[in-house]
Amino acid sequence: MKYWLMKSEPDVYSIDTLAKDKTTWWEGVRNYQARNFMTQQMEEGDLVLFYHSNAEPPGVAGIAKVSHKAEPDKSQFDKKSEYYDAKATKEKPQWLCVQVEFVQKFKHLVSLAELRENKSLADMVVLQKGSRLSVQPVDKKHFDILKKLGGV
Repeated sequence: MKYWLMKSEPDVYSIDTLAKDKTTWWEGVRNYQARNFMTQQMEEGDLVLFYHSNAEPPGVAGIAKVSHKAEPDKSQFDKKSEYYDAKATKEKPQWLCVQVEFVQKFKHLVSLAELRENKSLADMVVLQKGSRLSVQPVDKKHFDILKKLGGV
């Protein structure tokens, strides 16, 4: 099993929305490295830290689980979507996404400031200067620390 951190702006899609929906396709990722994580490394059952980005405060809000391996992201074919890609075809899709399902919401959000203050989390990708990936790997030790910090 692997561990991941996936970012979403809560006004676009939040942990509460995932809890209500139960599952969702992680559509709209338009970074090749993030896409490659989803297509080449993510497997069903992998656990995900659900991170609220561009929020006040930003931070980890809960846990999701990869529930379906990567398939073509349907938004790349929708001309009305902000994620439309004219180069993508059904025969040769450019973008793929995994499905995630809700596991649990943290009792309290673990803010980015709290992450930075915790020396045992210093080497997390999300804390590295210039790191903006919306999908990134997480070490099990960091995942376990964040669960405790979140009150789970």
